[in-house]
Amino acid sequence: MFAIIRTAMVSLRRDRGALSLSFILPVVFFSIFAVIFGGRRDTTPKIHVLVVDEDHSRASGRLVQGLKQEGSLVVKSRPEPVKDVEQPEYTAASAEIAVKEGAAPVAIIIPHGFGENPISFGPSDTNRPTIQLLEDSSDMVAPQMISGLLQKVAMTSMPDLMADQGSKYFDQFAGGLTREQRDGLNEGIRQLRQRQESGSATFVTGSEAGGIIAVNARAVVGENKNNPMVSFYAAAIGVMFLLFTASGAAGALLDEAESGTLDRVLSSRVTMTSLLLGKITYNSLLAFSQLVVMFLWGWAVFKLDFWSHIPGFVVMGVCTAVAVASFGILLASICRTRAQLGALSTLVILIMSSVGGSMFPRFLMPEAMQKAGLLTINAWAIDGFTKVFWRDEPISHLWPQVLVLVTIAIALFAIARRVARRWEVA
Repeated sequence: MFAIIRTAMVSLRRDRGALSLSFILPVVFFSIFAVIFGGRRDTTPKIHVLVVDEDHSRASGRLVQGLKQEGSLVVKSRPEPVKDVEQPEYTAASAEIAVKEGAAPVAIIIPHGFGENPISFGPSDTNRPTIQLLEDSSDMVAPQMISGLLQKVAMTSMPDLMADQGSKYFDQFAGGLTREQRDGLNEGIRQLRQRQESGSATFVTGSEAGGIIAVNARAVVGENKNNPMVSFYAAAIGVMFLLFTASGAAGALLDEAESGTLDRVLSSRVTMTSLLLGKITYNSLLAFSQLVVMFLWGWAVFKLDFWSHIPGFVVMGVCTAVAVASFGILLASICRTRAQLGALSTLVILIMSSVGGSMFPRFLMPEAMQKAGLLTINAWAIDGFTKVFWRDEPISHLWPQVLVLVTIAIALFAIARRVARRWEVA
């Protein structure tokens, strides 16, 4: 028995690929998902929200200021400067366009008249203005958090208005106050307003204080789609398996080198450059065919809106297929054997997929992880397919994703061609 154990341990030590998968891969994945789900404050992603103040009253200003003081939010009232030129503030129309384009998952529209009746303690008040919440329904977390934070901020930023509104309800339903009580209440509200404006007032609220301002949520992205998240998962899972397919197909290069077929091919008029280009072309066709099957299945079974997005799908599908094919050729050029290729491709592809959004949406990751994901093929491909199928953007808006994927393909091919010189020298 001990001899069998010793033999197995020696065999595992010699197989570096299996050894790395047994110990390194679990640690790497644990670290990645610990950062995403660990719950540490410095890794919690902040929610970007656009705010449009149409009222410009003291109450609306306090509400906006209270939102800006929330540590979990990044509040923007105007787009980023262009060439150091400050842009005009968002309007309701421009904020809706920005949400549709993915600038932020939520936009808050504070309507005219909000300052006249900002707070209500019951649904019977039909005259109170309603804040519009424009949301991208692909982000299921941000709208819910913003709705709750609006109620909380209303309490912490406008306590004097709450007291004033409460006295009105008391007058209406409890018979009113005496003159002395009214004078005392007004004096308390005045002092409360002074403390609030001086910034010295601190208020603590509980989870039961909700619904004091009226909020109406409206989805501006994905509201008319059937089962819209299918397109995201089709792209996310599809790209991950394309990477596995491309690396596996590129392994034929190693098989040819081991069998001596590669030497015979190179001894003819075929150059290494043309050989690699042929391999990439075949692998690209194979990868694109897989994407077609994946999305057709989504259309047939899960009602994915496929046919109206054919041009965008073709552009993103071709660019993604070429990028993953070049990636596979690079891995095959680096490795010496099929066993090495299998271990290395599994390690690299799973890491790329976890960081790049194939396993978990990037917009729910911490900001640092979102930036790290931009180093992967997965992230750019998923962003492009999201623009096509989720946001219904025209092909001209795909140029950042197309440019990056094509650049990746060219760079990886150039590196693979350089590494493949070892077969020519041999």
